Amino acid sequence: MDQRIINLYDEYTHAPLPRRVFLERLTALVGSAAAVPAILAAIEPNYARAALVEPGDPRIAVDTVNIQAATGDLRAYVARPKTAERSPAVIVIHENRGLNPHIEDVARRFATEGFVALAPDLLSPLGGTPQDADRAREMIGQLDAGKTVNNLISAQSYLLSYRYSTGKVGAVGFCWGGGIANQFAIKAPDLEAVVVYYGRTPDPAQIGSIKAPLLLHYAGLDQGINAGVPAFEAALKAAGVPHQIYMYEGVNHAFNNDTSAERYNEQAAKLAWTRTVEFLRQYLV
Repeated sequence: MDQRIINLYDEYTHAPLPRRVFLERLTALVGSAAAVPAILAAIEPNYARAALVEPGDPRIAVDTVNIQAATGDLRAYVARPKTAERSPAVIVIHENRGLNPHIEDVARRFATEGFVALAPDLLSPLGGTPQDADRAREMIGQLDAGKTVNNLISAQSYLLSYRYSTGKVGAVGFCWGGGIANQFAIKAPDLEAVVVYYGRTPDPAQIGSIKAPLLLHYAGLDQGINAGVPAFEAALKAAGVPHQIYMYEGVNHAFNNDTSAERYNEQAAKLAWTRTVEFLRQYLV
């Protein structure tokens, strides 16, 4: 697919552009309204592809819980190894489309790797993630970042006393959730490890507050996010924060999301996943 189309879609999902404007610009770019439906089918999320690990997988147990958080009840999806008495825990922070079937599947994947995975619906203060992905994106923009991080701290507290958790808690964030994971690391110095997938970089002046080791995944074609990486890396080095940075050349933002055929990159996603699991085992097990 023409990289200009993918760049336009990224602008649409992150700026964000109104859908009407996005479709007008897409039609102008490809030169025909007739071509638009096929392009949308290839680039927009298709949650029918989401379940690499089915909810009924015999290796895991899944549940939905409500956590008393800073803004009220915080709904969360939990997946854990079925036969383990206690396991290290990971908070899975969703993209800007909310807690959807893809993120629930990611939580189940972590459970098959030996972790308790808790995926909070950070849109809970606004009534929860809607089925309409565009509406979810609009709602994300209404969230207060500070209150959202406080809700994650409540999720962390929940896991510290969760009966199936060892009490060691890390976090993994994707896209919008990656940027929030950086803020979470700044505000929660007792996190054991944090993994960021192509998340917005934080203010370098705040880096000194980070105590958790960081694993940072970036996509080589993701120019908007990558612009902040050099200053972020320099600040991490200056502050002595343990970190690993990987740049996956030739791949797009959201390369881990296998529900979007044109942005997903299987090779990069598998390599990043292997590195993520090894990193979390190193610091949480």
